Amino acid sequence: MAMPLRQSIKVATYLAEQKIRRRDKFPLIVELEPLFACNLKCEGCGKIQHPAGVLKQRMPVAQAVGAVLESGAPMVSIAGGEPLMHPQIDEIVRQLVAKKKYVFLCTNAMLLRKKMEKFTPSPYFAFTVHIDGMRERHDESVAKEGVFDEAVEAIKEAKQRGFRVTTNSTFFNTDTPQNIIEVLNYLNDDLQVDEMMISPAYAYEKAPDQDHFLGVTQTRELFKKAFTGGNRRRWRLNHSPLFLDFLEGKVDFPCTAWAIPNYSLFGWQKPCYLMADGYVPTYKELIEKTDWDAYGRGKDPRCDNCMAHCGYEPTAVLATMGSLKESIRAMSETVAGNRG
Repeated sequence: MAMPLRQSIKVATYLAEQKIRRRDKFPLIVELEPLFACNLKCEGCGKIQHPAGVLKQRMPVAQAVGAVLESGAPMVSIAGGEPLMHPQIDEIVRQLVAKKKYVFLCTNAMLLRKKMEKFTPSPYFAFTVHIDGMRERHDESVAKEGVFDEAVEAIKEAKQRGFRVTTNSTFFNTDTPQNIIEVLNYLNDDLQVDEMMISPAYAYEKAPDQDHFLGVTQTRELFKKAFTGGNRRRWRLNHSPLFLDFLEGKVDFPCTAWAIPNYSLFGWQKPCYLMADGYVPTYKELIEKTDWDAYGRGKDPRCDNCMAHCGYEPTAVLATMGSLKESIRAMSETVAGNRG
């Protein structure tokens, strides 16, 4: 795991505090969506299917920052839609960084080079660029030519300006282990991004393409083959070792979606980023008014093929913190990743 040491210490301290307070449900990272509008129409995305009136809305700065502070989470992932289309996205980031929240601004990078000057490099801030494959594969996934090349140039410029740059890659049942190896090698070795996040494609109910989401067995086989030859340890993956074990099928976990809650224009989404079973105005209400026992594989059929990080990464993190052996393992991989 390539998480910076300072961030690892802050997250570990936060988790220890929750244990001392005997809180059994708490946020690890908030997925903040200050808008749903986007400048691309990816086939696997269900966000841009909202009505035109909703797509024109932009969340006020105070509301966005207030939601994160109310939750108490140490980290926030700003997504959408395309957050760089928000006219005050730089102010949202500035205020969250000032509160020493670790902020990851997720972007397809089409506007990144134009908007970059509005941001300031900080150990608390990173651009997270979505890359789903090498040039042909990525452009196919976003349904537009030239996006991969623009993303690569934006990553290079951001790195030159001193920004931390991470990536997020989603893989579908049309991907092969070699596809995964090629793009992660490129991101890790050629572009030298700081961290990489990976995820099996998850089934948005409103996504135009419903035929290429991965099932549990497919996911395990795909990542097991991609991780061979020491790739897992060599790549700077922004995941706990136990979550990577989970993707390979070496361990299994229950879903803890309450730890990576989603806050959007509609409020706190029940139960998670992938399913919208209602909204509430506060994180406290999300925790108290959601029947968490009703969700997960074997409980809700919509969850049966899900292995997304928003549900299972926090379970892996909590399992790591509860085991001295796994904590040492995670720390050793963090140190190795930072040396790399």
